[in-house]
Amino acid sequence: MTLPDRSALSRRDYLRALVAVGGASALAACTSEGDDVDVPSGTDDPASLPARQHAWNDALTRDDDGNVRPSEHHVLVALSLVDDPTDETRDQVEAALQGLERAYEWSNEGLLFTLGYAPAYFDRFDESLPDEVDLPEPEAIVGQADEFDEFDAVLHLASDHSRVVLEAEEGLFGDSDELNGHEVETDLTGAFERVDDHRRTGFVGAGLPAEHTDVSRVPDSIPEEAPFFMGFRSGFAESQATEDRVTIEEGPFAGATTQHVESMTIQLRTWLEQDSHTQRVSKMFSPEHAADDLVGDVGEALGSSNGLTDERIETTEDDARGGVVGHAQKAARAREDGEPLLLRRDFNTVDGDSPGLHFVSLQGGIDEFVRVREAMEGDDLSAPNANNGIRSYIFPNRRGNYLLPPRSLRALPPAEPEQA
Repeated sequence: MTLPDRSALSRRDYLRALVAVGGASALAACTSEGDDVDVPSGTDDPASLPARQHAWNDALTRDDDGNVRPSEHHVLVALSLVDDPTDETRDQVEAALQGLERAYEWSNEGLLFTLGYAPAYFDRFDESLPDEVDLPEPEAIVGQADEFDEFDAVLHLASDHSRVVLEAEEGLFGDSDELNGHEVETDLTGAFERVDDHRRTGFVGAGLPAEHTDVSRVPDSIPEEAPFFMGFRSGFAESQATEDRVTIEEGPFAGATTQHVESMTIQLRTWLEQDSHTQRVSKMFSPEHAADDLVGDVGEALGSSNGLTDERIETTEDDARGGVVGHAQKAARAREDGEPLLLRRDFNTVDGDSPGLHFVSLQGGIDEFVRVREAMEGDDLSAPNANNGIRSYIFPNRRGNYLLPPRSLRALPPAEPEQA
């Protein structure tokens, strides 16, 4: 793939564009650009890391309000299994992943990652997944005509440093001899193949979306400090499920979680230039958020919560009958005992040279994601489509379901680990 034109981009934009391109040439360009900050090395004892692959929150920094600050750079590497798993390939995959953990600190300054397995992966086994694991094939939700991930697995790489995610990916597939100065002893070649057509990339952080106004359909009107394309903060601590809440607690996959990945494009110019800030607040949060000026410019006034109290959630149907209802307001109707069901780790993207979002959600079972997604769509509400949250501005085009096993089972797990 052709590298981006360095002369047309700022250094930060150039590094993010290199992550999107990927490959050995992008890594070499990234290194030559001087993205050579000191990255802390990992541990000599990978067994000392958390038992859950998805245990990221304690390894990430937090903002002044106590919200987890996600890593800036993300890559979702689609993987296809070369052959049926064997003890030899399981050992190979585990050794390769431990190589990452020795090379990079488990943090946003180093590298965080998960390896998740699709229903297609488990279909090769005679045994079925245990009852505790809710991992159906992905389906269209609320009548959407979606495409579905059909590969075996997905590797999610996340770091504050572009060089790290590029280097880790290349090292895992035999295209880099070193990881953060550590020799690569084992990689994934022969066990997995990359499905390059479905590689997905992105970024998240205050001010980063506004640096992409050179991309088609990213308007200059995007708020300067917004961490997401649609202009508002997300991932409020009190409005996210905890890692405990999304963890499978019983059965052979205890310590696992399920992951849903939904890729979507955003009609960003219409969203930012058709409506006023007040109207966008009403559609993103709730009409009361707009009337009482609860949000601020990009959500900074909300602190650690999206402000959806029980009372505001109860007014959802009335607000819809009044002509406008909020996206977050609708989704909050799916809470259980007042607790959110999803832990979101999504990020912006300009894959395909268009603004979008890779919506990455963790939950105890995929049925919980479906319940929230249906509530979010709001088909049961009477608000006109243009004022029914943000549904007329986002267009999902691909989705997939995955199981993130505990670290002890992350290397080509059988469907019934106890029997294995």
